Amino acid sequence: MIVVDTNIIAYYCLPGPRSELADQLWQQDIEWAAPILWRSEMRNILAGYLRRGAITSSEANEVMMVAAEALKGGEHMVADEVVLKLVTTSTCSAYDCEFAALAQSLGVPLVTEDKQLRTAFPRTSWSLKGFLQG
Repeated sequence: MIVVDTNIIAYYCLPGPRSELADQLWQQDIEWAAPILWRSEMRNILAGYLRRGAITSSEANEVMMVAAEALKGGEHMVADEVVLKLVTTSTCSAYDCEFAALAQSLGVPLVTEDKQLRTAFPRTSWSLKGFLQG
């Protein structure tokens, strides 16, 4: 099991330069976990695609269905006090700290392309390439 940041979910579900790496990650470990917050963040990513005319509404809905299927059974609530403690020990947003808190509470790696998050939590977080090579 691994915790995946929303950017990894987006790379897995939307075509782009990191999609192949995200596919490799899925093949290496199909048990993905994320805080429930991932849904709001993913909808926000899709809002940008919709506004740029890069995808249609039906395509955005399909992407959400694919993403939800990838995380089926892996969506978790995160304890407020754990997130807030991480906020006080880092410069990361509370949103980002939810991913770190979940990884720490499950005792599994967090895979993210967010450099600030990886810098703040170097013991638990990995880049896509770093995790695949490690």
